[in-house]
Amino acid sequence: MITVMVVDDQSLIRTAVGEILASEGDISVVGEARDGAEAVVMAASHRPDVVVMDIRMPVLDGIAATAQICADVDLVTTRVLILTTFEEDEYLVQALQAGASGFIGKGSEPEEIARAVRAVHAGDALLSPTATRSLITRYVRPGAPVGVQTPEAFEHLTEREREVLLLVARGLSNSEIAGHLTISPHTAKTHVNRVMTKLRAHDRAQLVILAYENGLLTPGG
Repeated sequence: MITVMVVDDQSLIRTAVGEILASEGDISVVGEARDGAEAVVMAASHRPDVVVMDIRMPVLDGIAATAQICADVDLVTTRVLILTTFEEDEYLVQALQAGASGFIGKGSEPEEIARAVRAVHAGDALLSPTATRSLITRYVRPGAPVGVQTPEAFEHLTEREREVLLLVARGLSNSEIAGHLTISPHTAKTHVNRVMTKLRAHDRAQLVILAYENGLLTPGG
């Protein structure tokens, strides 16, 4: 069972998203929060698998709340899914840098929201590789400070691991990486996991950010 917490300052959206997810047989909604500060406290208490997080909220916004949740060593397995509107796309890269694993639009169909939660929980792939790459190429600049990595960290990657990192950054899933490199999906997943461990990345979303910020992949490259 995937445990989920819904965070939004609008009660209508909290209730709607909560009901959508609660109707799924493999998802359980364990809490709802009205702002980022409440979300941080509740996440520490409930330790959900996934936090569905709004961005614009009073007291503490979704980006700051995401950063605190993802920095909590007791919540290392908790994933944050950003719930957003089209107008907020300038905040999405900041959310990914804070540790968010992906994003879903508030206008998405119910089955898309449930599928997004499952995808983030599985950690297999970004929710929307094309959209995420588009945002990153618009807002991330190579050489921007990452905060937890140094260029030396990339020197510990093998040539194959560096190749896998670039494929992840281009939005390929494990199965697509396997096909591209003519290896098994299991081997591809093993390589991805090793890269995340060496770079201390929370998930694949952070690998994408790291690849761009350290100049391994440039907009349009």
